[in-house]
Amino acid sequence: MWHLLEPLHAVLYYAPEAFEEAAALGYGVEERWPSYFPFRAAPLGAVGVERTASAFYSFSPRMVAEHIEPAWRTATPKAVLEARDRAIDRTCRAIFGDRVDSPELAEAAALARRAAGFANTAGRPLAAANAELPWPEPAHLQLWRAATILREHRGDGHLAALLIADLDPAESLVSFAAIGAASVERFESRGWSPDAWAAARARLTARGLVHPDGTATEAGRSLRRQVERHTDRLAAAPWQFLGPSDTARLADLLGEFWVAVLGSGLLPSETTLGIGKV
Repeated sequence: MWHLLEPLHAVLYYAPEAFEEAAALGYGVEERWPSYFPFRAAPLGAVGVERTASAFYSFSPRMVAEHIEPAWRTATPKAVLEARDRAIDRTCRAIFGDRVDSPELAEAAALARRAAGFANTAGRPLAAANAELPWPEPAHLQLWRAATILREHRGDGHLAALLIADLDPAESLVSFAAIGAASVERFESRGWSPDAWAAARARLTARGLVHPDGTATEAGRSLRRQVERHTDRLAAAPWQFLGPSDTARLADLLGEFWVAVLGSGLLPSETTLGIGKV
């Protein structure tokens, strides 16, 4: 379900309509980060660097500070949330065309919203912040909101799994790159300096988790598998409550919209999420 829903959420950070809305607020659009941070953090309110870095975890505090410190001087969280909804409305209409008003999308939105309603948000700040927002009316905005709550619910749980594994923010990326989840160059987008990356690799090497060349040892691969198992377990409740029949129905309904988002060419071919690489 994460594989099907994640692209629906993530298109916000790449769609031209989203960049247009961000530019109208005053954010830079030469790259995606000036709008990514406020778009994702706005449900939390006008949070500062430390709380944003805590919730975003794998981004370097320096990079968080670069984009969050000016974010709320540029626009209020309320204005950002309104722009976010406009961006998703326009993006869905551009990608899905007439299917945006289809009964299949409306049914998918209703099922996804039910699943999101079963997401326990205790100890999950990003999931809780999105769940607390009032639901928008159009079905495609409800589908995106539900996908966002569910992916942030999973992401918040993933941070708990990383903490259990004793992997700090930089180490979480180095260990993930070590199993081949994505290239080191792709992980550089999270803002860690070469020195910070090398120091994290050295710490993991000392723990027997990474070879000196940066590839994972068997112990390192085992630890990452444990992280993914914990993440899956912590993300399972919404689907257990929705039930196998309705979950399967939602998966079937999402298929055409998932294909449409991937077929739009907006999403990068390689991401730091490492989908399918565990």
